[in-house]
Amino acid sequence: MIPSRQMALALPLRAAQGIEDFLISPSNAEAVGWIDRWPDWPNGGLVLFGPAGAGKSHLAGIWRARAEAEKRLASDLRRATAARAVLIEDAEETRDEEALFHLLNHLRHSGGTLLLTATMAPARWEIGLADLASRLAALPAVALGPPDDTLLEGLLIKHFADRQLRVAAEVVRYLAARIPRTHAAARRAAEALDAAALAAGRAPTVPLAAQVIKGMEDQP
Repeated sequence: MIPSRQMALALPLRAAQGIEDFLISPSNAEAVGWIDRWPDWPNGGLVLFGPAGAGKSHLAGIWRARAEAEKRLASDLRRATAARAVLIEDAEETRDEEALFHLLNHLRHSGGTLLLTATMAPARWEIGLADLASRLAALPAVALGPPDDTLLEGLLIKHFADRQLRVAAEVVRYLAARIPRTHAAARRAAEALDAAALAAGRAPTVPLAAQVIKGMEDQP
C-alpha cells in the first residue's frame, strides 16, 4: 500500500533481458515502438537520435540484449563481423565512411540489422560519401527528446523505489522542476537525497531536497 502522500509510478514499464526497467512517456514512445518492431526495420536499420541524457544508450542496450547484437565503436568498423545485428553508438563521429557504407551493405544483404545512435539526425551529419548519405537517408530516423515532466518524475520515483526510499509527492515535484532534464541527473538526485536523508536521520523533505539541488549545482 502506497501512503497517500507518496507518488505512485503511473508510467508503463518496459523490461528486457538483463536491463533495468525502461519508463515510457511521450518523449520516447515512438522510439520504443520502433524497437518493438525489430527485426521489421526498413532497409535493415534504424537511427535513434537526440540530446545527451535522452535515454538513447539505455534503449539501445535493451535492443542489444534482445537482438544479441555486437557493439562496435564508430572508430572500429573495418573489422569483419559474423553478427546478424550490430549497434554503433555516437555514429555521427564515424570518420571511416567507406567502412560504415560497407557494413550497412553487408548487413542489409545478409538479412541483418544495424542500430545507430547519434545526437543529430543523419541529414545533419557531415558526410562526404554520397553513397553513404543515400543509404543513411533510407533508414528510419527517430528522435528522442529530453525527459518530459512525467518521465522525469517517473524516473525519480523509480530510483527512490529501487532504494526503498519513501518520498512525498511534493519532494518529487520539487526535484523534477529543478534538476537537469536527463536520466543521469534523476539517478544522481535520488542517490544524493537518499544519502542526505540517511545522514540527517529523517525522511526526505523539500528543504533537504533543496540542499541536494545546491550540492548538484556546486559540482563541477
